[in-house]
Amino acid sequence: MADQQKADDSLYPIAVLIDELKNEDIQLRLNSIKKLSTIALALGEERTRTELVPFLTETIYDEDEVLLALAEQLGTFTHLVGGPDYAMYLIPPLESLATVEETVVRDKAVESLRNVAAQHSAHDLEVHVIPTLQRLVSGEWFTSRTSACGLFSVCYPRVPASVKAELRNLFRQLCQDETPMVRRAAAGKLGEFAKVVEVEFLKSDLIPMFVQLAQDDQDSVRLLAVEACVSIAQLLQQEDVETLVMPTLRQCASDSSWRVRYVVAEKFVDLQKAVGPEITKTDLVPAFQYLLKDTEAEVRASAATKVKDFCANLDPTNREQIIMTSILPYIKELVSDANQHVKSALASVIMGLSPIFGRQNTIEHLLPLFLTQLTDEWPEVRLNIISTLDCINDVIGIQQLSQSLLPAIVELAEDSKWRVRLAIIEYMPLLAGQLGQDYFNQKLRDLCFNWLNDHVYAIREAATLNMKKIVQTFGTQWAETNIIPQILVMYKNNNYLHRMTCLFCINALADVVGADVIKRLFLPTIKTLAADPVANVRFNVAKTLSKVSPFLDQATTESEIKPILEQLNTDSDVDVKYFAAEAISTIAASA
Repeated sequence: MADQQKADDSLYPIAVLIDELKNEDIQLRLNSIKKLSTIALALGEERTRTELVPFLTETIYDEDEVLLALAEQLGTFTHLVGGPDYAMYLIPPLESLATVEETVVRDKAVESLRNVAAQHSAHDLEVHVIPTLQRLVSGEWFTSRTSACGLFSVCYPRVPASVKAELRNLFRQLCQDETPMVRRAAAGKLGEFAKVVEVEFLKSDLIPMFVQLAQDDQDSVRLLAVEACVSIAQLLQQEDVETLVMPTLRQCASDSSWRVRYVVAEKFVDLQKAVGPEITKTDLVPAFQYLLKDTEAEVRASAATKVKDFCANLDPTNREQIIMTSILPYIKELVSDANQHVKSALASVIMGLSPIFGRQNTIEHLLPLFLTQLTDEWPEVRLNIISTLDCINDVIGIQQLSQSLLPAIVELAEDSKWRVRLAIIEYMPLLAGQLGQDYFNQKLRDLCFNWLNDHVYAIREAATLNMKKIVQTFGTQWAETNIIPQILVMYKNNNYLHRMTCLFCINALADVVGADVIKRLFLPTIKTLAADPVANVRFNVAKTLSKVSPFLDQATTESEIKPILEQLNTDSDVDVKYFAAEAISTIAASA
């Protein structure tokens, strides 16, 4: 009887799993799959191998979400079936999942197969994983053949030479498959496979496959071949790159499909690093020129984002000459490109050319381009230029910057697009620190006050933080003369939003001005606003008092702050009472 009970108990986890996996509720089925490791632990290693894994292999035909969870779980199951010596037990269910129709499930199954295959001994790999790979390659459905492509790189390094030769032949078979999806999968894994194949076979076997895929009639296959090109070029000597890779790369750079040319542009700097300075000079510079004036805006935009990195990676001995004669004329054309995305892409990197160009060339050649972009009709172009101003400042100095670009920057401070105004605000403390007090007082101070009255809340909020940073730069004494009086006068404004901005500024400046200014200048204004007719202003007074009290001595808090808060705590408005009570308790807690 006891044995019977024991047997029943040991079957219980599987019985529960079977019930849950048959449940109509997908969430319950999903949860049961996610508990597989717990069930496996309960069963023990042997029963997991002999009962649980076969059960999963035979009975799981479910929604993709459940299959995806199962594929992920099985990839971490090696220790639950008894360690690497028993990892082969996980191959059948994963092989089955690698053939399903849903791509994400197959991809996850292949990822798990790779994990499990890596844990096999060399002998077990040959006995158990290679036959799985062979079955997937010869599968009737394209799904199994696409999955097979992901297993070559993990198997190849650990098998004998005879098996390696077979694997190369199987991979060639997949590269020539009649189904485009399979050729696409092969092209996607070609670079990864190339990294584990011996150089002699890379040249004799894989490069012909690469050339063939790069000429495929499907552009989705050709563009993946471009990605493989980077990996292959990194593995070869310079002369081999020139003869074996470059003809195909030139062909891809002028491919009839813009999507292929786009991938070439995207990978251009990686290709440049892979092929080295000499081939870059002879082959990639002309190719880059073509991409920068491509007929498709997407290709030009992609190439434009690579301008800075491409120039930075040129051979220093002839970098300036190449840039000036071969790249700069194309950059000048892109500044006035018909497409906003192209101009915006260039604007995001063009400032970064300053350190590469040097001071004189920047002033002579780049400054006019920056000015053109700062006044471009598209806000994103203006925004991208403003966001990278510090690059040029480091090269040409603030004096030149203020003379050349500041008028345009001042104009942008009142731009109709609030995000442009916001970018200028964020740059202002840096400008202020570099231009000095006198210049700031003359040219920029009024701008900062205008932002405090902006109709967009995000601008007003940023402007208050801006004031704080500028006071940190110039000091309290300067602030008391130049900005605090103008801020405090805002409490008289008819618009309650401006009266609130006055409080927000007090909040921000409290951190940097010290107790004397708070007590002498801020408290009288706060006291006046405590009787404001608008409840929003009154409850912000409570918040402000809570903020400034830690900077004041106990006597001032008792005599000045608490009476105001007690008065607000009897306010007719529920929000005012709430914030007043909160401020009172905060002050009491910190006393």
